[in-house]
Amino acid sequence: MKNMSISPVANRRLSNKTSISQSLRHSLTMAYRGLLKIRRTPEQLFDVTLQPIIFTLMFTYIFGGAKSGNVQNYLPVIIPGILVQTVITTSIVTGVQLREDMDKGVFDRFKSLPIARIAPLAGALLADSVRYTIASVLTFSMGYIMGYRPEGGIGYVAIAALLVIICSWAISWIFAFFGVIARTASSVQGISMIVLFPLTFVSNAFVPAETMPNWLQWFVKINPISHLVTAVRELTNSGTIGWDLTISLVGAFSIVAIFAPITVRAYMRKA
Repeated sequence: MKNMSISPVANRRLSNKTSISQSLRHSLTMAYRGLLKIRRTPEQLFDVTLQPIIFTLMFTYIFGGAKSGNVQNYLPVIIPGILVQTVITTSIVTGVQLREDMDKGVFDRFKSLPIARIAPLAGALLADSVRYTIASVLTFSMGYIMGYRPEGGIGYVAIAALLVIICSWAISWIFAFFGVIARTASSVQGISMIVLFPLTFVSNAFVPAETMPNWLQWFVKINPISHLVTAVRELTNSGTIGWDLTISLVGAFSIVAIFAPITVRAYMRKA
């Protein structure tokens, strides 16, 4: 009987001819694989479970009295800031885990499977959206326990969370690109933190821009993180949709338009 196994070369040819529906199905399968990894190693969720709790408690009780007179008045300011800071920082994991999988040879094994070549990359990005959702829910839940009552209502809170998830997913394309081109996972994390720390902390997430030196205020006001934080505050605290939401969405789509093609191109060269 002839050997009916499919060679790696034939598999690659098959993976290059997959339809859009097949590519989507393969990507969802790879996303499910990413969720299984989280279930088997739940410590991967420490950043999205512990960080919102620790940061909310720490920043609220340290800065609340100094900035707003008391903790209750500071919660409408800090909860949106913590939400954006936590979820955006979580997007680093996409690039780090992508690089780790490539270093371990996992993606080499995927080459021998009759799946869309883009599926492992797309699946990783989809799976991380679950992490952003968990971080969003925990941040708002922690704020509610501490006494935060968003006047915008649950509907606008959901819109605010969705906005942050969309923007974080867009930013994850940047770190996915780093993950593809970098040599090690540690270098991906180092580069990503250098980029994110100034953006998240030199913003209006924790204190108003007016309290900073004049030479620093110009950067805070043009910082895309500041626009996102302002959009979340407007949604949750007053139930309004302002110009900052439009700026945030345009920025997110622009990032995807720029980084998705170059990330896919760089990934395809190695896949």
